[in-house]
This record gives sequence, C-alpha cells and structure tokens, in this order.
Amino acid sequence: MKQNNRTNDWKDRLNIVYSTNPDFQYETQEEPAADTLPPAQQSLRVRLDRKNRGGKTVTLVTGFVGTEDDLKTLGKLLKSKCGVGGSAKDGEIIIQGDHKQRVVELLRQAGYTQTKPAG
Repeated sequence: MKQNNRTNDWKDRLNIVYSTNPDFQYETQEEPAADTLPPAQQSLRVRLDRKNRGGKTVTLVTGFVGTEDDLKTLGKLLKSKCGVGGSAKDGEIIIQGDHKQRVVELLRQAGYTQTKPAG
C-alpha cells in the first residue's frame, strides 16, 4: 500500500516529537503562493548591475509580484527577445549584458505600463 508522501513528510515536522492527540495536524511553515498581479499593476524597475559579477554587466529587472512560474515565463520572454542568457528567481530577472532600453521597450509592449528605468 502506497502512502501519500505529502502527509508523511518527516522533514516538515522535525521539531515535533510526540503528540497524544489523535486529531493533531502538523503545521508546516509553507507560505501561500502570491497571486500574480496583472501587467498593468506591476511596478518594475530596470537597471544595470555590476556588483559581485566579476566585472560583467547585467540588466536587472526587480519588483515583480507573483508566482515563480510567471516570473520564469517573463524572464524566458525577455531572454529570448534579447538573444542572451540569464536567470529568473527570487522576484528578480537577470539578463546578461547591457540591454536596459530593449528590456524597457519589451516590457511596455507586453503591457507592463509602470516600468521605469532606474538610475
């Protein structure tokens, strides 16, 4: 008989030793996924960054509010349109190289009206 791995995940309950309550439910510290705001309500900042990158310039898009999947989808769109690599995680999209103006134009075309080039 196969058990449901999600209800019996011992890593989620490392601090609980024993409970005598038969109806006890383990409380996990999972954060609810944030709903993705529509593009017109997103306030994105686009800037260039060189810190801790070995002197390489990257275009950094910050301020995204939404799920990681939507962030990665937007990052993939920007990377493919600019023809470069990069990454998307923790609410930031990193595009390799100096593509600040191109990224701002692409975001505005995609409906992100509150996009601002920072500094």
